[in-house]
Amino acid sequence: MNPKLLAALVAGLLITGTAGLLLTHAAAPAEEEVKGSVLVETQPTKLGAIADALTAYGTAVPAINGGMTLSVQAEGRVMHIAVTPGEAVHKGQTLMEFHLSAAASSTYAQAVTALKTAKEEQTRVTRLLGQQLATSDQKVLADKAAADAQSALDALAHETGGKPQQTLVAPFDGVVATVPVNQGDRVAAGAALVTITRSNGLVVTCGIEPSEIKRLKLGQTVRIKPLAGEGEAVEGKLSRIDKSLNPKTRLVDADVTVDDELIQGQAFRAQIEVGELKGWIVPRDAVLDDDEGTYLFQVAGDKAKRIKIKRIGNDDESAAVEGPLDPKLEVVTVGNYQLEDGGAVRKEEGDAKDDKADAKDAAKDEKPAAKDAKPAAKDDKAAPAKNANGKQP
Repeated sequence: MNPKLLAALVAGLLITGTAGLLLTHAAAPAEEEVKGSVLVETQPTKLGAIADALTAYGTAVPAINGGMTLSVQAEGRVMHIAVTPGEAVHKGQTLMEFHLSAAASSTYAQAVTALKTAKEEQTRVTRLLGQQLATSDQKVLADKAAADAQSALDALAHETGGKPQQTLVAPFDGVVATVPVNQGDRVAAGAALVTITRSNGLVVTCGIEPSEIKRLKLGQTVRIKPLAGEGEAVEGKLSRIDKSLNPKTRLVDADVTVDDELIQGQAFRAQIEVGELKGWIVPRDAVLDDDEGTYLFQVAGDKAKRIKIKRIGNDDESAAVEGPLDPKLEVVTVGNYQLEDGGAVRKEEGDAKDDKADAKDAAKDEKPAAKDAKPAAKDDKAAPAKNANGKQP
C-alpha cells in the first residue's frame, strides 16, 4: 500500500475518533440535566372564589307532607292485599279489599232505617199541620229528627263507603311505603292499612353537627350525590332545620328537597353551600402538606419554588389558599410530589404533546394499510409469469 495513502487513512481515523469523543462529552451534561429534572404540568396563578360547602350525609325518607296513610273508620277484616311495600302505584290503582264487620254493617243498616222512619214522620206531621191537627213545634221537631238521621247516615257512608265490601285505591301516583297488616287480619276502626308516599314526596334528611347549625339557612343550595354507584349529583334546597338533637344520631336533622325522584332509603353525600371562599384558586392536588406545614410549588424559569401557604378551604376539584404567590409564575399541578425547593423542572410543550398524539394516530392509520398490502403481495406471487407474447411458458 502507498505510504501516503496509509498515512491519510490513519489521520482520518484519528480525527473521526476525536470528534466523536468531543460530541459524547458535550451531550453527557445535557442528558444528565434532563435526567435530573422533573417533568411537571402547570397552570396560571389566579385570584377567585369557590363555594364554601358544608359536607353532611343523609338518607332519602318521606317528607312530613309527602305521604298518606289509608284506613277505614269501621271494624272489619282485610280480605285481599294487592300491593307490596316498595311497589310503584298509580292513581286509582287497587291496593286492598276490606270487608266491614257484621256489627259495622248492622250500624249502617240501622242508620238507613232511622232516616227512613224520620222522613215518614216528617211527612205525616206536615200533613197534619195542613189539617190543623198538629202544631208548628211538632213540625220543627220532625224536621230536626229527619235532618239528624240524614247527617248520621252521611257520616257513616263517608267512613265506611256505605257498602259491606270496601276497595282501597291509590289517591295519587307514588310508592307503597308500608303495609302494616296481613291478609285475613281483623282490625279496629281507624287502624292504618297502607301508607303511600308521593313520587316526588321524598327528602334527604341529613345529620348536621350542632356546632355548624349557625351556618345554615333555609333555601341554601345543596348538591347531593349517591354514596353508592356512579350517579350524578343533583341540586336541591335546604327546606327544614330542626332545633333539637336526634336522640339516635345525636345530630341535628335537616331536610334537602330536590325536584328529581329519589329512591327511599338511598344514602347520599350532601354539599351545603353556606358561603364563599376567596383567595388564590388552585387545583386541589397542587396543595401539599408536610411537617413544615402546607405548601405548593411555582415555576421560576426552570426551577421549582416552594411557597408556604394557608388553606382556606376546598371543594372536590379546587382549593382556595392564602400566601405570597407570584401571579406571574405558574403553579405546579402534576409532578409536585417529586419536587423540592430549587429543584430543576421541565415542562412538556403543547406542540410536543400534539406531535406525539399525531404520531400515534398516524401509526394506527398505517397498520391497517400494511395489512391491506399483504394480500396484494400474495396475489403478485400467485400470478404466473408470462413471456413477451403474453402467453404462459
